Amino acid sequence: MNTKMIRYILGKMLGVEAVLLLLPALVSAVYQEISGIYFLIPVAILVVIYLLNGVKKPEKSNIYGKEGMIIVALAWILWSLFGALPFTLSGYIPNYVDAFFETVSGFTTTGSSIMRDVEILPHGLAFWRSFTHWIGGMGVLVFVMVLTTLDKKNSMYLMRAEVPGPEKDKLVPKAMSTARILYGMYFLMTVIEVILLLFGGMNLFDSMIHAFGTAGTGGFSNYGASVGHFDSAYIDGVITIFMILFGINFNLYYLCLLGDRKSVWKNEELRAYLLIIAGAITVITINISSQYQSVLQAFRYAAFQVASIITTTGYATADFNMWPMFSQCILLTLMFIGACASSTGGGIKVSRFLIGLKCIKREIMQMVHPKSVSIIRVNGKKVGPDVLRVIFIYLVAYVGIIIGSVLLISLDGFDFATTFSSVMATLNNIGPGISNVGPTGNFADFSILSKLVFCFDMLAGRLEIFPFLMLFTVSAWRKKF
Repeated sequence: MNTKMIRYILGKMLGVEAVLLLLPALVSAVYQEISGIYFLIPVAILVVIYLLNGVKKPEKSNIYGKEGMIIVALAWILWSLFGALPFTLSGYIPNYVDAFFETVSGFTTTGSSIMRDVEILPHGLAFWRSFTHWIGGMGVLVFVMVLTTLDKKNSMYLMRAEVPGPEKDKLVPKAMSTARILYGMYFLMTVIEVILLLFGGMNLFDSMIHAFGTAGTGGFSNYGASVGHFDSAYIDGVITIFMILFGINFNLYYLCLLGDRKSVWKNEELRAYLLIIAGAITVITINISSQYQSVLQAFRYAAFQVASIITTTGYATADFNMWPMFSQCILLTLMFIGACASSTGGGIKVSRFLIGLKCIKREIMQMVHPKSVSIIRVNGKKVGPDVLRVIFIYLVAYVGIIIGSVLLISLDGFDFATTFSSVMATLNNIGPGISNVGPTGNFADFSILSKLVFCFDMLAGRLEIFPFLMLFTVSAWRKKF
């Protein structure tokens, strides 16, 4: 274990967080809020840590996949620990565990909240709360690689540990270039959404807050009624479209830039993703149409909530707890599926869902024709046994975490819908669940133990389980891989 290199990279990353914390401090200064001073205290601490650990690069700089996973997991935890300080120091979230929960929820783009009244937050804190979504959307390591040289030689180990999906594809041969291409597209799409929201009557601050939440598929709003506060079909439409766009594999946007649109449309995951969305919207629209004045209005709310849930954004324009149970079950199913691989969305990913269906089909065909040889292909490429094994192990670990978390959360004594959906909402980085943690509820009434379990689930879900579990596997620390 190259601990010196781990400290160096983490020190450099915490130095970047110090710079980022100056942005909400600046927002506080613009709005003449005294709360801006509470960002400067963690900035000072982080600068000291950076000077002690992130300036001089160790002579032995090689790291392996093991170090990459540990660095990624520790980076997310440390960023959340220090990112929570302004909330507690300012007194707006006095309980540090609650502040840590809120910050983890932000960086992991989950959007679950313990705040009963988000509208009391000053502009600086509200900005930081939503800005964590935007930073975490592409990953904190990817973000740091864009802003700094970090460690060019070992950067691919970091990206492999952080970029979601069953396979880690590179757009270009160098990981640093890949990171910059990803964030270039990410930044441009965010700016376009901000401009479109301004045309819808939002002010600049609100536009940025909701664009951050959409881009990171996080869902923090500065209003208690979320996007429903604006009661605008135009704003609903813009955010719906961008939620869907940010749930698409960003590699496909790069292919579009190269003019290879044929390969984009042939992508099976994209087609499955769009088909699932279209089917869910159609069925829910029909199911809830009697509750609204017209089919068009039912379509508006159904489309928004389907996009919000499958991309794990978590914004709300309607209380779907009041919808028929059939529609709620469809939304619960979408929580499992999630968005595309290499997007900012959470869930188990459409690609895994697609490969799983093909595995089931292959097993059935082999039962019918025992001597047949069937190969699983996605986008014309053979899915190797190593990928299938990783997906199987991932799903086993995923189910295991769900069972363990539900058992621990059940100690709080809430009903099953609240208990189960709260675990699903955090592990899949969705935000709202159903019942007490629905779009009009929050996580404030859970115990400290439950909130820490939720933090574990949010981090494990965002890092696709294994990088985070690596921290707790002592024997793996001694192996070189």
